Amino acid sequence: MKPTVEVVIPVYNEERDLPKCVERLLKFLYERLPNPWRILIADNGSPDRTMQVAEELAEKYELVGYYHLDEKGRGRALKTVWLDSEADILTYMDVDLSTSLEYFPKLIEAIENGADIAIGSRLKRGAKTARSFKRELTSRGYNVLIKSMFWGTPFQDAQCGFKAITRPAAQAILPHVQNFNWFFDTEMLLIAARNRYKIYELPVEWAEDPGTTVKVFKTAWEDVKGLSRLRFGGMPKLERPAKP
Repeated sequence: MKPTVEVVIPVYNEERDLPKCVERLLKFLYERLPNPWRILIADNGSPDRTMQVAEELAEKYELVGYYHLDEKGRGRALKTVWLDSEADILTYMDVDLSTSLEYFPKLIEAIENGADIAIGSRLKRGAKTARSFKRELTSRGYNVLIKSMFWGTPFQDAQCGFKAITRPAAQAILPHVQNFNWFFDTEMLLIAARNRYKIYELPVEWAEDPGTTVKVFKTAWEDVKGLSRLRFGGMPKLERPAKP
């Protein structure tokens, strides 16, 4: 039997985009993913109608669930629901579906073929992206910074919102991740790399959402502080590292 897959959609104030995201994702998964799966909406403290909309979607569709956290933080939402999940493969994608869903089965296949973590990449050779100069410059500069601070880093795009991880890897790594916001992804990957977990990077097709609310430079500053904490404060050495 194929491993079970949980697809998490972390949301904050997404009452407008959430229904079309879920309906589009449901159609794709029914048609294209042979694994047993379910969708979980993880609402991290939205003050708008996101909670009501998510509850309505969960009631309407059998394979859609809903989890509400009172506190804000995308990383907090992912850490909470992933550690609580019983699925074999834990995944997430952004509600705007900026990464083409065509690549999602490949993400799952990478895990089935032995990867501990599989990530979408907008910077790896073969990727196709459509985004602003500011976002492109910031992303590439961030990659250079990571590689200059952590030699031998086996990935190029830490922040693409399109990732999968095995449940054993999540259970081992996530308790050590301290950031609850956007740096969560990078911290998870750096800890995984430090402990020799196998990371597979998949070049994807990605188009920037013109309505995104991400504050690029504020997020970049949070990332710099997070990298400094890991570089000079050290990273955990896990008791049961993955096989090399």
